[in-house]
Amino acid sequence: MGDIEFQLQLLMAQKKIKSITQLAELTGLSRPTLSRIYNNETKRIDANTTYVLCKFFECEIGDLIKLVDKKDETTENN
Repeated sequence: MGDIEFQLQLLMAQKKIKSITQLAELTGLSRPTLSRIYNNETKRIDANTTYVLCKFFECEIGDLIKLVDKKDETTENN
């Protein structure tokens, strides 16, 4: 089974965005939503949020969201 990781920290660093508050002001997205994405505390993301972030960072969805394979812990322990 896999998981997803958001690359918001990396994209913000590349654009020299220093805070979630600053990003919220620049994009119009809510600070709590951005904070959950930034800290990888969400498993879903609204299509409009994805669109706004991709447009702002001039990136593709794959630059914002990374698929991560997780090893099956039951097979590792056997």
